[in-house]
Amino acid sequence: MSSLKKSDKKAALDFAAWSFNVTTSVGIIMVNKALMATYGFSFATTLTGLHFVTTTLMTIVFRWLGLSQPSHLPLADLIKFVIFSNLSIVGMNVSLMWNSVGFYQIAKLCMIPASCLLEVVFDHVHYSRDTKLSIMVVLIGVAVCTVTDVSVNARGLIAAVIAVWSTALQQYYVHFLQRKYSLNSFNLLGHTAPAQAGSLLLVGPFVDFLLTGKRVDHFNFSSLALFFLTLSCFIAIGVNLSQFICIGRFSAVSFQVLGHMKTVLVLSLGFLFFGKEGLNLQVVLGMVLAVLGMIWYGNASAKPGGKERRSLLPVRSASLKGSSEEKAGAEK
Repeated sequence: MSSLKKSDKKAALDFAAWSFNVTTSVGIIMVNKALMATYGFSFATTLTGLHFVTTTLMTIVFRWLGLSQPSHLPLADLIKFVIFSNLSIVGMNVSLMWNSVGFYQIAKLCMIPASCLLEVVFDHVHYSRDTKLSIMVVLIGVAVCTVTDVSVNARGLIAAVIAVWSTALQQYYVHFLQRKYSLNSFNLLGHTAPAQAGSLLLVGPFVDFLLTGKRVDHFNFSSLALFFLTLSCFIAIGVNLSQFICIGRFSAVSFQVLGHMKTVLVLSLGFLFFGKEGLNLQVVLGMVLAVLGMIWYGNASAKPGGKERRSLLPVRSASLKGSSEEKAGAEK
C-alpha cells in the first residue's frame, strides 16, 4: 500500500513538473512573439541574458528565504555547462537565421537521437523496440506538423550541428550534475544562472548585431514593449526552473519527447490567437500522430525493459534539502 502511495505521489509530482514546464514555455513563446513581431525587439541573445538576470535574482531571494541550501559545484564543471548552454542559445539563433524554417525544424528533431546517443554512450541506457518505435512516431508527427520547405547551405549546416549537439550536451549535463553532486534544481540554478547572465549580456549585443544589423542600445522602448520585456523575464524564471526540475526527474530524452507537446500547443495557440491560415489537414494529422507517439513512448518506456540505465556514475550522499526527492524521480 505504501509503495502504491509513493508511486502515486511520484506520478503526481512528475505531472506537476511537466505541466509547469509546458505552461511557462508556451507562455514565454507567446509573449516573446508579441515582443519581437509586434514591438520589434529582435535581440534574442540579449533577451536570454536578461532572463538569466531575473533567474539569478530569484535564486538569491530563495537562498535568503532559506529555500536553497549552500552547495558546491566545481569551477571546471560550471565552465563546461555554461559553454554548452551558451553555444546552444547562440547556435539556435544563428541556425534559424541561416537556414530555412524546414531545415531548422529538422535540426531540432535531431536533438532526440543525439540525446539518445549520449545516454547510450555515457549511461549505458538500453531502449526496447517499442520505445524506439514510439520515438520515431513522435519525430514523424512533429516533422509533418512543422517541416515545409527544406534548403541547406554549408554555414547553416554547421550552425545546426553546433546547436543540436550543444543543446543535447547541455540537457544531459543538467541531469549529470544533479546526480553527481546531489544538487537540487534551486542549487544548480544558483550556480549556473549568474554565470550565464554575465556571459550572455557580454556577448549578446554583439551576436544580436551580427544577426540583425541593429544595436540593442539604439532600441526605442515604448511602455508596452517594456511591459512585455518585463513579463518575458518573469516567465523565464519559471522556464529555467522547470527545465532543471524536469530534467532532474526525467531523462534528457524523455524531456525532449515531452517537450514536443509544447510544439503542438504552440501551433494550436498560434492558430487560435494569430490566425488560422496555416491550419490544414496535414498539420492536424501531424499533431495527432505526435500526441499518439508521446502516449506510446510514455507507456513503452515505463514497462520493464522499456528503458534501462546501467550507469556506474558515483553519486554523493544526499546532503542537500530536497535533493533526495528529486533523485527518487530522476528516471522515467
